[in-house]
Amino acid sequence: MTSQVQLDAGVVTRCRRRVHLEHDPAMRDAPKAPPDPTGLLRKADATEHRRVVAEALGRFAGSELMEIPQDVPSADRERVTAAAMQAGVRYIWGAALPRDARGGRRGGIDLLVKDATGYVPVLVVRHKVTDPGSGARTSPLSHPLPGGARVDPLRKVRPQPRDQLRLAHAQRQLQAAGHAAAGRSYGGVVGMDGDVVVWHDLEAPTWPNGRTALAEYDSRFSDRLAVAAAAATGADPLARPSRIVECRSCPWWPVCEVDLKAARDVSLVVRGEDAVALRKIGVTTVDDLAALDPLEEPVTPLVGMLYPDAVVLARAWLRDLTVVRRVPQMDVPRADVEVDVDMESFGDLGAYMWGCWLSGADVGEEPGYRAFATWDPLPCDDEARSFAEFWGWLTGVRLRARARGLTFRAYCYNELAENRWLLGSADRFKGRPGIPPVAQVREFITSDSWVDLFGIVQRQFLCAHGKGLKTIAPVAGFSWRDPEAGGENSMRWYRDAVGMDGPPPDPAQRRRLLEYNEDDVRATHALREWMTSDAMDRLPFAGDL
Repeated sequence: MTSQVQLDAGVVTRCRRRVHLEHDPAMRDAPKAPPDPTGLLRKADATEHRRVVAEALGRFAGSELMEIPQDVPSADRERVTAAAMQAGVRYIWGAALPRDARGGRRGGIDLLVKDATGYVPVLVVRHKVTDPGSGARTSPLSHPLPGGARVDPLRKVRPQPRDQLRLAHAQRQLQAAGHAAAGRSYGGVVGMDGDVVVWHDLEAPTWPNGRTALAEYDSRFSDRLAVAAAAATGADPLARPSRIVECRSCPWWPVCEVDLKAARDVSLVVRGEDAVALRKIGVTTVDDLAALDPLEEPVTPLVGMLYPDAVVLARAWLRDLTVVRRVPQMDVPRADVEVDVDMESFGDLGAYMWGCWLSGADVGEEPGYRAFATWDPLPCDDEARSFAEFWGWLTGVRLRARARGLTFRAYCYNELAENRWLLGSADRFKGRPGIPPVAQVREFITSDSWVDLFGIVQRQFLCAHGKGLKTIAPVAGFSWRDPEAGGENSMRWYRDAVGMDGPPPDPAQRRRLLEYNEDDVRATHALREWMTSDAMDRLPFAGDL
């Protein structure tokens, strides 16, 4: 029996409701959110990475590599790929696999490699697929076959479920077309390093639930196929809207948001598994949740937050309160000399700017904003110079404060990002002029001198609409000068600022990034001032709700 719909590999990691909306004819003209700028940049960078890997493979494979044209209709690409497999071409790049009409599958794979008995799928991705360690099975890019894999003494596999599920999809297509290699199912991944293929045994029980990648894929795909088929035929929907993390970047969020708000759905306050658990016991709306007693035993276990917090958050949401105090008295560490720090990075390529806002007692430096930046396209050697200058300046302020008997603290908002690049930069550029030892950086970020304001917000506030700086700082009275200020847009501004896409570097975008960074550090300063002011006495207390 032929399936009424054909789905690509992406559906198995996609929200079930999104799959429904994408296949519901009635939603074809529904208003959707504009493309996520960060997502578009990631796609462009991934395309460039695949091109680099293809060129490297071409140097090894020579005439044995056949590239499927990408600028022709998909049906033509599928026919050319099928003909290439029939002819036994050893390496097929940009393969468009024959559609599996019975199984409801369509899609392609970056690389097909001919084994003795058929083809093996290989995925090329622009993220890390291994970590330092040992145990991964890898083969050099010059010999991309599972039979040539050896246990790598320097790399261990970094779990990437999405990669394995995409390989499983391609494997099922190859099997349906009669071109899969005989025996056990393997799939390869070339990651960001681009020098080896990491091999996954798709029939090994490596998933947390004890399943193999193929079994997990089959379960998810059959579910998504049923959801899409119901939507396409006008049957009762098999997936209802529910807010999850992915909603932030989903093009269908405007549709779901209207439905969720109209229903006052409980997922507007508690997301994911917690919302599902509450619905199962009849708590379907924010009103239902707000009506519960936070001091009684939980009606159902929650994993995302404490049960009393969930009830209070529901009550705050009903009152349209962005934040409420969860503690009677705020505790925010302050110092005589204070520096707010914000780092700007471009994906995984590096940190191009360290911005600082100096305030407090005099230490022989002008108070206010300064930035340490490189405008050479990342990755670049000049990044070492800008990081060294930032660290030297920050260390100088700390030492002068200490010499004058003054206390010192530096602040950031969500230390995970700053700590990653503080430690990473010290490690990558060790030995360069002005670069501190990793141990010195680690001593600083684990000391009382380094304060994560996000952690304080998380511990001392309940936030009904999120804990991001762009959400919390406006409650403190701060506003960004640029109406488009945000991490996603800054990625686009950076590309223009350094001329990454071809045109000359744009000085206006450099100024825009500097202003955006300055506003970020001023926002953390304003937030800290607000949290230690009398305004907290007027902010609702969770205990009163």
